[in-house]
Amino acid sequence: MSYDNENIFAKILRSEIPCDKVFENEFVLCFKDINPKAKLHVLVIPKKQYVDISDFLANADTKYQSNFWVSVNEIICKLNLNNKGFQIKSHKGEDGGQEVFHFHIHLLSDS
Repeated sequence: MSYDNENIFAKILRSEIPCDKVFENEFVLCFKDINPKAKLHVLVIPKKQYVDISDFLANADTKYQSNFWVSVNEIICKLNLNNKGFQIKSHKGEDGGQEVFHFHIHLLSDS
């Protein structure tokens, strides 16, 4: 599957669609999920084009992958989750429940 520049996250990255931003740097954008499944539910998306987690792991260079996960940790700290319970989820493919085909993770907490 090739990347679709018209997916909702691509449009959010281009500021064509607004989001409730939580965190942003040169590597990621983090924003509140519009249909939360927990008390806290944010999405973290890379600013580069990857279809899913497999595409990200296979094609993002090591430095970009590292900076993505360092950014996720910054978000966890910013949201004061580092000493609380939380979940990180990623879906891959329609069969895996993926709805938007831009790699993203869900960060959820009921704490």
